[in-house]
Parts: sequence; structure tokens; C-alpha cells
Amino acid sequence: METSELIKKVRKIEIKTRGLSNNIFAGQYQTAFKGRGMAFSEVREYQYGDEPRDIDWNVTARMNKLYTKVFEEERELTVMLLVDISNSLNFGTSVCMKRDMVTEIAATIAFAAIENNDKVGLMFFSDRIEKFIPPKKGRKHILYLIRELIDFEPESNATNISVPLEFLMGAVKKRCTAFLMSDFIDENDYKNALTIANRKHDLVAIQVYDKRMEELPDTGLMKVLDAETGQSIYLDTSSKAVRTAHRRWFEENRARIKDTLTRSRVDSISIRTDQDYVKALMDLFAKRN
Repeated sequence: METSELIKKVRKIEIKTRGLSNNIFAGQYQTAFKGRGMAFSEVREYQYGDEPRDIDWNVTARMNKLYTKVFEEERELTVMLLVDISNSLNFGTSVCMKRDMVTEIAATIAFAAIENNDKVGLMFFSDRIEKFIPPKKGRKHILYLIRELIDFEPESNATNISVPLEFLMGAVKKRCTAFLMSDFIDENDYKNALTIANRKHDLVAIQVYDKRMEELPDTGLMKVLDAETGQSIYLDTSSKAVRTAHRRWFEENRARIKDTLTRSRVDSISIRTDQDYVKALMDLFAKRN
């Protein structure tokens, strides 16, 4: 992509997503995603009702009075965006491609994170780790992430959701909040990887899909290409039986994905490319409060 065109796209996404994060998600993000726990703040004289286990015996010995440690919530988070960049994301039949929507959602979350002084990192994956950008703070870093979200091209077309989850376990040592963004078109079994990753980190799944995955139009003979394998088949979409079978496949696949996420205790939302992702994110934040 030409540099000038890329800059324009980055700026357009920044204006839209930064506005959303400031005006709509300001408080919801902070309450939905908690800090790592309690951090030491100060010491003060012991008062009736304080926890005896919080007594600071070193200060007590020096002052000849009981002193206790005071803790406060450690608000700062590390946020990781795990973004599926396989070829199936380069598909869209209405408002935008799946990859475009993922880019906007990721940018919105990133701006909400830095408004709360959180670090943000990015991991692109297919059936391998395509790129890992360590977490940092600041607007300059977020703009770099957006540029990569728009312009980065993967080496592989396929998908394996277990790969980024297993990499996350080793790459990010402390507990983080990780947003897994994908269309979840993956024939591999990733339930175990989800479960293990969610025990260490706070994992959230965001599925993006196109309406044609849900329902085929009645347009006669249609050539359908699998973007990840390159294989193609012809479907007679004028046949009600074909359209019904496709719809059944979609419902069964969606139920399987939902069941896998539920069993792994991973919070999730599913967003269609012609729907409002703002409402979906708000519903996700509300569900976590």
C-alpha cells in the first residue's frame, strides 16, 4: 500500500475509534477489565479491625508501635490483541471485510486501554505466529499497531487458534487481558489451549463473520472458493435443499464454537460484518461488570 494512502487510512481509523473509546467506552472498559490485584501503597498506624497479617513488623520494631501495610487496587493492565490474519478474514459481501472490522475493533480496544494507562501489545497469527509486537503505552505505539493491522501481510493462509494461545503463555509472563479476534474457521481442536490460557490470563473471544456464512442467496450456480486451502466447489444456490444444508452447517458450527468457549469459561461475543460492533462491545463490557 502507498505510504500516503496508508497514512490516510490510519488517520481515518484513529479519528473514528479514538472517538468511540473516549465518548462511549470510557467508564465501561475500566470496570469490565480489572487490574492484576492489590499493590502496596503505604504504612500507617494499626487500627482496630485491621488484618493482623498485614502488620509491617520492620516498621513496628523501629517505631515501637503497631504499623500496618495499606494496599490499593493495581489498576494498570497489559492488554494483548491476538489477531487472526489468515486468508479467510479477507472476505466480505456487504459493509466491509472481516479483516476491516477486526482492525476497527482492535483499534477501539487499544485506545480505550491507553486512556486507562494500560500497555497494549499485538500478535498476528495464521497457523503460525506471523508477528509479535510487545506491549507498550502511548499514542505513537497505538498508531504503529493500527498501521500494522491495516498493512501487514501473512506468510500462511491457514488457521490454527491453538498457536497464539500457546505462544502467549511463554511470551507474556504476568497475567494479562487477551482479546482473541478471529472468524474461528478452524478445523483443529483448540479447547485445551483455550482452557489453559484462560487459567493464566483473562481471555476474551471476539468472533467476526459475514452474513453469507449464515445464509446463501438464491442466485443459481455459484463457485465457492476456500480462501485458506485454495479448493473450490460449485453450489446450486437455487436449490432450497442446498441453502437449508448450508444454514444447518452454519448453525452447527456456531453451536460448536459457542460450546467450546463456554466449556473453557471464556467470555465471548459474535459480530456480523453488517452489524454494529459498538453495541456488541458494550454488551460484552456490561456482561463482565
